[in-house]
Amino acid sequence: MVPIGGRCDDAFGAVRAAFAENFDDGEVGAACTISVGDSVVVDLWGGWTDDTRTRPWARDTIINAYSVGKPLVALMLLQCVARGDVNLDTVASTYWPELIAGQWGATVRHALCHRAGVPAIRPRLTNDDLWTWARMCEALAATEPWWTPGTKHVYHTNTYGHLVGELSRRVDGRLPGTWLREEIAGPLDADLAWGVDAAAQRRCATVVWEAADDAEAASLDARTLSDEQEMVLLGYFNPPGYSGMGIVNTSEWRATQVPSTNLHATARGVARVYAALAHGGTIDDVRVLDRDVLAEATSVQSEGWCPVLDRTVSFGLGFQPTRPERPFGPNTGSFGHFGTGGSLGFADPIAGVGFGYVMNAVRPRWQSPRNRRLVDALYSCL
Repeated sequence: MVPIGGRCDDAFGAVRAAFAENFDDGEVGAACTISVGDSVVVDLWGGWTDDTRTRPWARDTIINAYSVGKPLVALMLLQCVARGDVNLDTVASTYWPELIAGQWGATVRHALCHRAGVPAIRPRLTNDDLWTWARMCEALAATEPWWTPGTKHVYHTNTYGHLVGELSRRVDGRLPGTWLREEIAGPLDADLAWGVDAAAQRRCATVVWEAADDAEAASLDARTLSDEQEMVLLGYFNPPGYSGMGIVNTSEWRATQVPSTNLHATARGVARVYAALAHGGTIDDVRVLDRDVLAEATSVQSEGWCPVLDRTVSFGLGFQPTRPERPFGPNTGSFGHFGTGGSLGFADPIAGVGFGYVMNAVRPRWQSPRNRRLVDALYSCL
């Protein structure tokens, strides 16, 4: 029997059933929290925090949620925009002079919607570099863009967090982890962190990779690759652990800040942020973002084929607008972000939904039947 804890309103029993069914479909441990309007209607956790299935998932278990963190680091920069400290259409080097991509014309808007031209770092790095914010940002700044910024988009899988996070830091003065704690996690009472301290690391679940290790790909001779293939490869593997592969369960990875990739969170924390965004950016007198800036950020800024994701995608400013083949429910205007393996956070302003799902059985794939099952169950109850 898989242990399941928490609560679920009777009207949302289909969500509880779907949550339980996911464990028959390969889930190891997970949590799901959903708010509708002003009420939390689902707050469930279950399964195991480790692949030996000996430690049950608890109410306060946190897990690496991968790209669910991208909209959060975008929020840091968007708050600067809302305060009038940053202009979306100003070249990024105005705020970060050393950034070559900005010198080539990349604007703040380009950085936020994956059009800045630097989805991979050119100087070769080691995992020792990964632990140092300044070193990663220095290497990213020194990277000549892979295309003329603004002319197309390519998903900045891992560089996004350092690009957007350092632009924010140059204006705000704080590292993303400090900003997140002081401006989002604390005021909203949301369990979210970049840079998990030693005490909180005891609450971390183990990421269970259900795929072959891709480290071999990182050793391919770049001389045999096209420019685009090299870009994609380096985007994932420069530094070697940039995507978390092989190091995701280490204390070093959990303690460092890779905002595009290593957000550690509970489902409750993710859902709490999206509840605020579903309410226009403010909840319980806590303003996460101004309504007008939020509307701009969640609208389609760039659309088309992406060679990294290998499909047609839509990008907002940090957020993914809903798409028919990968929807955040049936309503237009929904927005959020998926994470590797199935983690998910999204808001549906029409239905007033804030949704958070985190899990540890990672199957790298662009579409997860487990989160889709939960979303479908939710809307069957509304």
